[in-house]
Amino acid sequence: MPIILFSHGKESGPQGDKILAMSDVGTHLGFECHSIDYRGLDDPEARVAKLKKLVENLTEPPILVGSSMGGYVSTAVASELPVKSLFVLAPAFGMPGYPALSIPPCAVEIVHGWRDEVVPVQHSIHFAEAMSATLHLVNSDHRLTDQINYICALFGVFLEGYREGHKA
Repeated sequence: MPIILFSHGKESGPQGDKILAMSDVGTHLGFECHSIDYRGLDDPEARVAKLKKLVENLTEPPILVGSSMGGYVSTAVASELPVKSLFVLAPAFGMPGYPALSIPPCAVEIVHGWRDEVVPVQHSIHFAEAMSATLHLVNSDHRLTDQINYICALFGVFLEGYREGHKA
């Protein structure tokens, strides 16, 4: 099984509630899970460079998972380097000061809250439409904390699809 690399958001850390819960799902399904610590790196391009270096040093392409700025960072790396698939939560697509993204050549699944007060939900809708990504819109805000159980269920199905040999 490939490695799963988690990228947290700007205001979070590598041991946030969503990452810990999703990491438990991945570990239970036999994946090796790692959460990258970006604290102190507020520049999205510096975070992209850090993740790129980690991915380049792996023996096989990973699955990238990111939340908010971590979703942007994971998508940027997936656009430049081979990855198995991408699962992002309230990704910071189209935000001021963030470089434009290319469409990654891998399967992408997005979860975004209708009531997101930080990243407009329309950004994920537009990006998902442009790349024919799977998009889950939930009745939540940017943090999505009230949807952790649902997100973990979606993530489990996403990973099971990978394990069964389907493109996740």
